[in-house]
Amino acid sequence: MATPRHEFYETDENLTLSIFDKGAEPEQVKVSFEPRKFFYSHGDKSLVLEPLKGQIDVEKSSFTVGKVKIEVRFSKMAQGRWGALTGDAPDPLAAFPTSSAPTTTTVRKQRKNWDGITTEILGQDKLLTGDQDPNAGGDAAVNDFFQKLYADADEDTRRAMMKSYSESGGTTLSTNWDEVGKGRVEVKPPEGSEWKKWAA
Repeated sequence: MATPRHEFYETDENLTLSIFDKGAEPEQVKVSFEPRKFFYSHGDKSLVLEPLKGQIDVEKSSFTVGKVKIEVRFSKMAQGRWGALTGDAPDPLAAFPTSSAPTTTTVRKQRKNWDGITTEILGQDKLLTGDQDPNAGGDAAVNDFFQKLYADADEDTRRAMMKSYSESGGTTLSTNWDEVGKGRVEVKPPEGSEWKKWAA
């Protein structure tokens, strides 16, 4: 059996082998890939490369039959230059018998579903209604609380609430008519605040 002329060039990821066998019939060409072995035969020509200088990915390696040459593409399992087709150089993957080529894994950070989290938390805690806790749900709950208080109050209590609220500029709300009815209710701004009357 004759050995056909061949040559190669390589990158860190791949090695391309050209086998010069002019007029080769694609149906009669036989090629086999193994991790450290390559075999080619056609008619009375054959080429066996063993052991390959590095390990190849059999699934990703391929070949095409042209009019002048057969082009074989080896996909390297580990990046780097071989410098030769065959040789007993230590297999860079020998230390990783259970692993395929070392790969860089990009971990995608999962985005939090804040709407779902909020819904879950709100579902766990029963919201207090206005009459249970006037601070429970902000202004709406406070308004509900005072509306209910006003609706259930007697006439004197209602008058005390209206008079104290309006005369104090909204800073005081009293239900005690005996106290409120004695005179004008003073403005009592929160501590650290200053009351200013805006000109109309």
